[in-house]
Amino acid sequence: MEPTKLTGVQKSAILLLCLGEDVAAQIFESLTDREVRLISSCMMEIDHVPAKVTNQVIAEFRKAQDESLGLFIQGDSFMRRAIASGKDPHRAEMLMDQVDAGDEPRPLETISMMQPRMVAGLLQSEHPQTVALVLSTQKPDHTAKVLGYFPEDLQGETLYRIAKIDKVSPEVIVEIENVLQLEIGFVASRDQSQVGGLDQVVDILGRLSKGMDKVILTGIETTDSEMAEEIRQRMFTFADLADLGGRALQTVLREINNDQLTLALKTATESVKEKIFSNISSRAAEMIVEDLEAMGPVKLSDVEAMQQSIVKEALRLEEEGQIVIPGRGGADAIV
Repeated sequence: MEPTKLTGVQKSAILLLCLGEDVAAQIFESLTDREVRLISSCMMEIDHVPAKVTNQVIAEFRKAQDESLGLFIQGDSFMRRAIASGKDPHRAEMLMDQVDAGDEPRPLETISMMQPRMVAGLLQSEHPQTVALVLSTQKPDHTAKVLGYFPEDLQGETLYRIAKIDKVSPEVIVEIENVLQLEIGFVASRDQSQVGGLDQVVDILGRLSKGMDKVILTGIETTDSEMAEEIRQRMFTFADLADLGGRALQTVLREINNDQLTLALKTATESVKEKIFSNISSRAAEMIVEDLEAMGPVKLSDVEAMQQSIVKEALRLEEEGQIVIPGRGGADAIV
């Protein structure tokens, strides 16, 4: 590391490392978001600064520093603590996300800093596909809050369209930015943006208020029953049985015979097996363990089909009000 070859950003990062976290946090407050991102990125790459470099940098900034052994520090940890020490938690979280994602800002990132009610008011007059595209670039919790201000029919249509989105070209992002230019400013990503998809829809639905997910899924089902079923499957899987309370799990297992359960457990994790075995009789557990040990090769598709059959049984019981699945029906779970 030669002092004469350092860029201004690198020198700034080294200086802040020398000054300490408290001073760095105060300086970050007076810098622009882009400046913080650039300096933070440099900090993350630093694990040792030679003494001659620190002396040169401090001299350039007309500071006095008695440094002969050099500076050893975890640049990544330092940067994260310095940003977190700022006065604005929202800004700190946004900056941390941007540093983790790289120097380029998130597409339509200004939307993430607006109040959900304001975003909803801004978007409701737009075409549903535009609404879906804009919200697909946002974090699921923010999207869920925005959806809460939409009418029910628009909620379902928006999530359906988000599920259909894969990748979006920069030109499309730019076009949307131009449409909304009079309201807020946006910065487009240089590369194709990975947005939307079923996984994001599942995450969004999991953050909605109690009962809203079922209403929206019913709306999606009228348009695409296969998509609605796939979303339901992703929202609750066989592995999630381990999260059920004892009474709820026992209710589900009473509907399943030992042969079905044995096949479903063929690929299950040890934690899932232990949870299930602890909620059936010891004799039944011993028989299933013996059957699993004696079971020969089986088709993975057969195992997954049986697991999905048990999941459907759990969802049916939830629909009938016999059990409550954590994260899907509020906090009053039956245990």
